[in-house]
Amino acid sequence: MLSCSVAKIRFFIKPPPCILLFFLLSFTSFTSTEAYDVLDPNGNITIRWDIISWTPDGYVAVVTLNNFQQYRHISAPGWSLGWTWAKKEVIWSMMGGQTTEQGDCSKFKTTPPHCCKKDPTVVDLLPGTPYNQQIANCCKGGVLSSWAQDPANAIASFQISVGRAGTSNKTVKVPKNFTLKAPGPGYTCGPGKIVQPTQFLTGDKRRRTQALMTWNVTCMYSQFLAQKTPTCCVSLSSFYNDTIVPCPTCSCGCQGNSSQSGNCVDPDTPHLASVVANPAKSSPFVQCTRHMCPVRVHWHVKLNYKEYWRVKVTITNFNYKMNYTDWNLVIQHPNFDNLTQLFSFNYKSLTPYGTINDTALLWGIKFYNDLLMEAGPEGNVQSELLFRKDKSTFTFDKGWAFPRRIYFNGDNCVMPPPDAYPWLPNASSRREVSLLALVLASFVVFALCAYA
Repeated sequence: MLSCSVAKIRFFIKPPPCILLFFLLSFTSFTSTEAYDVLDPNGNITIRWDIISWTPDGYVAVVTLNNFQQYRHISAPGWSLGWTWAKKEVIWSMMGGQTTEQGDCSKFKTTPPHCCKKDPTVVDLLPGTPYNQQIANCCKGGVLSSWAQDPANAIASFQISVGRAGTSNKTVKVPKNFTLKAPGPGYTCGPGKIVQPTQFLTGDKRRRTQALMTWNVTCMYSQFLAQKTPTCCVSLSSFYNDTIVPCPTCSCGCQGNSSQSGNCVDPDTPHLASVVANPAKSSPFVQCTRHMCPVRVHWHVKLNYKEYWRVKVTITNFNYKMNYTDWNLVIQHPNFDNLTQLFSFNYKSLTPYGTINDTALLWGIKFYNDLLMEAGPEGNVQSELLFRKDKSTFTFDKGWAFPRRIYFNGDNCVMPPPDAYPWLPNASSRREVSLLALVLASFVVFALCAYA
């Protein structure tokens, strides 16, 4: 009789079947929360700091934020960028942006600097800023579009004049501890790295100039850092089954759990408008539901033709205090390579896996449905998708007609469990897996270990 503890001695030579089975159950039963996004593996926000000229006590630089994320954008009230100076630098002046605080500038007897803080925070200027305070790509109120949705507006810039900083490449020090908030937490920024100086084309495109010194900072997004709980969920239905699969219960929090669900508003509350408009409460007002999510995406398999099939997608806002401007939706489904027609949404194919076309980016049409209104009768947008059938892969069986993954505004939505998907009426009965079954399976594994 050989116990699991003894079996560990021979693990480095050949793992026993009990160990392999245990690891198999472990990896299939649990999922990890990581910042890496499989649908946008190269997505990030890159901050480029270009020194364009020297001054008597420092330099003038142009700081550029490039949003290289395919579908994750920054909405109002916009981004804020912070760092810690390496020495005793001050900001003499700025264009296209401003710091949120000036700090203590009492040591300066003449004109005080724009900011004397050791750790300044910079925000974008608002639209309508006077032209003599603007530079290219500034003054959008901190709003950054996603790269796939609107690359022309996925860039922001501001100009900064830094004093007491050194006047050569050898004396200038890269700032530390970069932070990016958009508008809350969620991004983690790496250290500034000195790179090859950026090259610029003159207006006539006949001459190249270059920065005196350049460093880059890369910021990555984590949904877990942005918000501990999910922000959207998915429900499913089909024409061939009367079952409507709702969002999983407590997808984004539970009623009565104030630490997660925030304020919950009953839609049948008398004088609902006055309750929602109460300025004393600043937390988001989410409609009371089983799932408690601000946003629900519903996928309905609507019609079946001889050579095509049709889907209706509806996005519903349950938040009474927030409109979603320039929203977008990312859907992963194997039949997107045969998408024939799309109604009332914009569409762009994403290929995170090289040539495999199974991921679509959808967003609203400008001035028509690009604004998802707050909760209420107008708080939804919808469209229909027409797919061509591929005889080699098409089937309605075993939940094939439903998406594998859905993102709303870059955040992964909670999907129903696969065994709850609407099945065809003539499909065999689905296998139910309960917690008790998993516990019994664990006991079997350890029994095998004990007698291996």
